[in-house]
Amino acid sequence: MTMPMSRRGQEYLETAQSLLRAARTTTDVAVAARLEMLANDFQRRAEKASSADAARASTRAAASTGHEWYP
Repeated sequence: MTMPMSRRGQEYLETAQSLLRAARTTTDVAVAARLEMLANDFQRRAEKASSADAARASTRAAASTGHEWYP
């Protein structure tokens, strides 16, 4: 099951896509490689941010039901 991208994750993903576009148009191989590495980092950040945001949202949803669970 795939999880929808959170707003914060989407922003990271847009940054990654911008970096990849810049890497494709750069003629300097070293700069292009660095931009691609940064883009990969931002893609990982997007995934982590979406996972964290989804976990936070489900925790908030569980807390808002008003049910207390005692061990």
